Formats: sequence, structure tokens, C-alpha cells
Amino acid sequence: MSTQMFEGKGHAAVYQKYRFAPGKELQQIILSYLQEKKAIPAELVVDVGCGSGQGTLFLAKHFQKVVGTDISEAQIQEARDTASVPNISYLVCPAEELPFQDGSVDVLTSFTAVHWFDIGKFMREAQRVVKPGGCVAMSTYTVDMSLRYGHCSEQLTSIFRECWERILKYSHSRLKFVLENYKEIFEALPFPDKKRITDIYDKIPMTVESVIGYVESTSTYQTFTKNDPEAAKSLLKETEKRMLETMGVSSRETPVEFWVRHVCVLGCK
Repeated sequence: MSTQMFEGKGHAAVYQKYRFAPGKELQQIILSYLQEKKAIPAELVVDVGCGSGQGTLFLAKHFQKVVGTDISEAQIQEARDTASVPNISYLVCPAEELPFQDGSVDVLTSFTAVHWFDIGKFMREAQRVVKPGGCVAMSTYTVDMSLRYGHCSEQLTSIFRECWERILKYSHSRLKFVLENYKEIFEALPFPDKKRITDIYDKIPMTVESVIGYVESTSTYQTFTKNDPEAAKSLLKETEKRMLETMGVSSRETPVEFWVRHVCVLGCK
């Protein structure tokens, strides 16, 4: 069964507010692959582990019918409340028990979620529901993140990574799949035609506030909060203060470039 780390309403609200959609480079790689494999146009796309729907909204711009699924009722409620899009529907269900008929799904996607699933059971479920000639696209962003702002990009990145170092000891063991660039997930995919791309770089427009909010939304930080709430809150406050001082600004709304590296596993049945 999936590992459930994003259940609470408060966490889901932070997740919805600060998590970002797949970047433009990642989007283009996925769409190009699906075009190459003639999976576009597709009648039914299922986005598994959709969280509060950032990736699902991207898919809705390109496909006729998109269903987002997640095991967390709080996350699905956030997705439903955020945007009403006529070709999207949402379901609460485990990734390993998808309520779709055999061979009924054209494209199965999952953004920054597969590492939380029971990998073997999920891959068997993907094999069951994806139709012959259908495709999967599974991606995650990695811990290789950097910030750019004027002349102080290196200093900002250093401050951000120091914050990460403080909370790393609260990381869940399943983050090993991310640290290994989804190698085990790629190997587990039972499709004959598959590829793994490990160096996809995307610039995500953010503000100082949203960078701090992103950290707050992570499972690692949430675990830190449960263990030592005062220390966790103090870390975010101090990190934000150091970032603003380094940039020479006072507004949390100051834009910065947030660069992330994605890993993507693609396959065609």
C-alpha cells in the first residue's frame, strides 16, 4: 500500500498553495514522447498520486478527459476546490487499486509521487489498466535545486541548501528512489519500450515566500514539525530572513528563479 505522508488538511492546504506544476522543459519532453508513440490524441489520461492537482491541470490543457487520483481525501478536496475544469474529475483511491477497467487507459502519469507507492503492486496495476500501445510518464524533481537572483545566486543557493541539510535527518526512507534518480522504478516498469531521462532542468518562477512555502510543504519538513515544532518554525523564519538580507530586499514577494532537476521515466506498452 502507498506510504501516506500528505494527509492532514493543513498540510494539504500548504501543498496546494506552494507546490509547482511540472516545468516547461519536462512538459515538452512528455508531450513529445507521447506524440512520437502516437498516444496523442488520447481519450482517457489518469494522473495517479495527483495531490492537489498541479500536474493534472497541465494535462487538462492537452487531453480530452483527465482523471486525477490520490489516496488522500484532503489533497483531493484541495484539488476540487482550487479550479473547476470541465474535463477533469478526481477520485480518492490507492495507486495500487485503480478503479478502471483492464486496458482502458490511454496515458497514465504520476508527478513526484511514484516513490510513495508500493512499486511492485503499482506497476502490475499500470500493466493492467493501460491499453496496448498506451503510455506511462512518471517523473520527480530531485534534491538538486538552486536559486538565482542577480549577483547573489551562489549565496542564496547556499542558504537554501543549509536549510535542507537541517531537515534531511527527517527524510523518509522511500526518498531513496528519488536519490537514485528513479533507477529502481525504471527497472520495475514492465513495458518493453521504455526510457529514463535524468537531467531535465526547469526554471520555476517563484518568490521568496513561495520558496519557503515549498520547503514547508515537503514531507521531510512536516516530520520535523511533528518532532520539534518550535525548531522547525524557527528554521524557516531564519532562512527567509537570511535570504532577504542577502538579496538586499525587504519584501517576501520579491521574485527569484528556482531551478530544479527532473527525472522522468517514460514507457509504451
